[in-house]
Order: sequence, then structure tokens, then C-alpha cells
Amino acid sequence: MHCPTRLMGMMAWLLAGLLLAGTAAAQRVEGDTASGAGLYAAEITVRSQGESEREAAFPRALAQVFGKLTGDRGIASRPGVSQELRRAAQYVEGYDYRQDQGVSSRGSPTYTTTLVVRFRPGDIDAVAAALGLPIWPDPRPKPVMWLAIDDGNGPRLVGLQHSNVARPVLQRAIERGYRLGLPTGNAAEQAAVGAIWRGDTAAIARISARYSPPMQLIGKLYREGGGWKVDWIFVDGGRVLSRWSETGDDARRTLAGGADGAADALTRRYAKAPEGGAPSTQAILFTGINGSQDYIRLSAQLQRMSVVRAIRPLRATPLGLEIELDLLTGLPGFRRMADGAVLVEADGNLEGVTPVFHLR
Repeated sequence: MHCPTRLMGMMAWLLAGLLLAGTAAAQRVEGDTASGAGLYAAEITVRSQGESEREAAFPRALAQVFGKLTGDRGIASRPGVSQELRRAAQYVEGYDYRQDQGVSSRGSPTYTTTLVVRFRPGDIDAVAAALGLPIWPDPRPKPVMWLAIDDGNGPRLVGLQHSNVARPVLQRAIERGYRLGLPTGNAAEQAAVGAIWRGDTAAIARISARYSPPMQLIGKLYREGGGWKVDWIFVDGGRVLSRWSETGDDARRTLAGGADGAADALTRRYAKAPEGGAPSTQAILFTGINGSQDYIRLSAQLQRMSVVRAIRPLRATPLGLEIELDLLTGLPGFRRMADGAVLVEADGNLEGVTPVFHLR
């Protein structure tokens, strides 16, 4: 067991090296924003509270929400998502601001303005379903992070009482839509630091048995050259799902990658695509087209629908205009996007018969 003087020295180094490394730390620990309504909220750093700055932040906020719902950090590159990000303001339920105070690397106070955006859950769910995005089910698990740090004086366990040291990875997990827990750091757990350093996943699983769920994120942070390296292992129910390493000059940013790797492993295993249509080409008959202005309005509406990838007019009939559409998630996705405000599906549409939609 380490003496109190040595432990105090270790913590002083951790706080100096990790918390004052040029980035601001929030004044308060946020609540559980990784479940429930928090999945539909995002926090974006902004330069001011001006309208133009806020409007520019809405797409980034929506991308963060889609990322939390799906667990996919590359969600913005998925088909149809970029179109929805451009209309993010339409889905905003409300917003407010938070002022955070931190300390710069020179010891002077810094202030950061954070825009907190809340989106309407029903609208976001409908868009995600229409685009066929895989959803990481809620409630999310809370793996225990077993992190050891060696500054050159031997590895030390980061327990619950040292949560500020782990703040970068804990906060990044919240941004990815889940939470990480820390062990209490009692004497028996402190003694397990050797198992962490060896990558003995079985030993860590045994000592972690008192916590729920049986998932562990095991990491060791140490000096390498002029920077830092951290080796991570993610374990679920005794099975190693992923191993990876991160390197960097900044210990905080290097640590944060642990939350990304764990989220990637979890979503690969648990995220499921919703039931819906596959990409297809579908002919649809549109009624209510009484002139060129109506056609322009219909064309504009179809182009706004992110499930519509291509539009090809086929023929005009006494009943209406038949158009062939390339649809990202087939007719089910198109139906989800047709909200009834502009396009209404006709009653009595039958399977195998060209569906009819009316332009209001």
C-alpha cells in the first residue's frame, strides 16, 4: 500500500499535468445526459450568444445527437444525413447557454460559452427511421473503467476519488451517448494495478464482479518518448471485444480516445438497424398537380426529402403525374418522410399497385 505522502505527490502531478493542460474544465459535473431525454440534447462550444453563431451551431448539435443515438462517430457521412443536418433548426425544441470557467496553462482563468440544444425526440426518431440509421438501444450500459497511470514513479489506479483526473474520458463517453463508472479505489482495487498493467483481463473481471454490468474498459497511460501512450482493452462479459492504443502530446486528449474505442465496440455489438425498406426504385402517382407552379412545388418538396436520391418523371395521366424515385429506404422510408403537411398518401393504396400521394 502506498504511503500518503507518495499518493499526494502523485495526485498533485495528475492534477497539474492533466487538468491544467491548456483546456478548460467545467465548474460542475453534469448529470446523466447519456440516457433518456439527454440522448436528444447536445452541447456545443460557441464564441458568442449571437443568432448567427447559434444557427451555425445547430447542425453540429444535430450531428452530435445522431452520433449518440447510433453510436456512429462518422454519422455525418451516411447517405441522407447531411441533408437533415442542414435543416437542423426545424427540429430544435429549445436551447440555453452555460458559462464554464477553467484555468489556462499559465494559470489565468478562462471562460467558455456552451450552447445546450434540445431536439424534439419524435422528429429525430422519425428521421432516423426514415434514413435506416442503426439505433443503439437505451438504456445504455455503464462499463467500469480500470485506468492506471504511470508518470515514471510506478503505476497508480485512478479511483472514484480521483474522478477529475479521468474527466476527459468520462466526458467524451457522455458525448458518445453512454457513461463510464470508476472503481471506488479501495485497498484491494489499488492492489489490482499490476493486473491492469499486464493486461490480465480475467483478474480485472473478477475484482470488478461487484459492479454492474460485467463490462470493463481497461487502460494504462504512460510516457513514451516526448509524449504519452495509452493501451486500452474493452471486455464484455469476460470476452475481449477490442484492443487499441492511442498516442499524443497531450495526456487529456490521449485519454479521451478510450471512450471512443469502447463506444465503437459496444455499437458494433448492440446497435441495430430499424425494420424498414431497403434501397429501391419506386414509381409513385402524384395527384393535385394543376399547373407548372404545382409541379415546381412538388419537385422542391421531393428534393428536400433526404430519402429521395433521384427523381425521374415518367408520364402524365388523367389521374396525375407518375414519377419514378430512387429511395434510400424504399417506400416505407418515403412514407415516414411524407408528414401530411405537403404530401398525403391516398386511402386504399394496395401492395403491388402504384401508390398514390396527393399534393396539398
